[in-house]
Amino acid sequence: MKRRTGEAVVVMAGCLGLVWTACAQAEGVPIWPAGKIPLKTSDAAERVTPSKDDIVRLTDVNEPTLTVALAPDAGRPAPAVMICPGGGYGILAWNHEGTEVAAWLNAQGISAFILKYRVPKNRDAAFCDAQRALGLIRAKASAYRVDPKRIGIMGFSAGAHLSVRVSTDFSKRFYTPVDEDDAVSCRPDFALIIYPAYLYRDGFTLVPELPVTAQTPPTFLLQAEDDKPHVDSSLAYFIALKAAGVPAEMHLFPDGGHGYGLRKKQKSTDVWPDLAAAWLRRVTQ
Repeated sequence: MKRRTGEAVVVMAGCLGLVWTACAQAEGVPIWPAGKIPLKTSDAAERVTPSKDDIVRLTDVNEPTLTVALAPDAGRPAPAVMICPGGGYGILAWNHEGTEVAAWLNAQGISAFILKYRVPKNRDAAFCDAQRALGLIRAKASAYRVDPKRIGIMGFSAGAHLSVRVSTDFSKRFYTPVDEDDAVSCRPDFALIIYPAYLYRDGFTLVPELPVTAQTPPTFLLQAEDDKPHVDSSLAYFIALKAAGVPAEMHLFPDGGHGYGLRKKQKSTDVWPDLAAAWLRRVTQ
């Protein structure tokens, strides 16, 4: 159920027993029912790691959440994208590859959901979080005013690896389902894979947990040639996508390095947001 109260949007998420408000959305809403988080290994308090740059790095994330940034109401359900920030599965680059990306997506008329997945060093738990969150967005699509057939995923670096894992392994939940929302498909309808890491082993062969098939969603890929050694991740994934007949668009730039997000670095990669915006218009129309 949803209603407007001034500027706030209130959504009743019945299966979670939560009230979603503008304030709660800013803080993030738990994706798991109380006491049902699978593969939980720690109760350490979440913290921000010290930093001398303008990047908020979160670690010791043990209570995964979604932070919701809805697109302006255009009179019909909006497309949506779940964002997976990067950070080597050790931290989450929260503003750099999360909130800044959500604002950019909103400017494209796309609702954004930032996934705060579990770190550090718990890849399978992060995968559970991502599957659960993508399915939850689709299950609650009407409450969010999003189109359940236009829900994508976007990841950066390690978050790109996580996004590829969700894009290729969605037929069965990695965890024991906890409620009726886990019966809803967690397959993304499209994917943006931004400077991915950890996708390949020797000889442009994908790692075993990434079984590309014809059902893998249409994909936008981006990397710089001087992003050593991660550039081979994009090349390996692109080759696998084309072999499976999956629509894919890849942009390989001569310079830019790794971890630039949307920020301008006076490198050839600076144009990537415009290319991604054009691709999103095509796949979400």
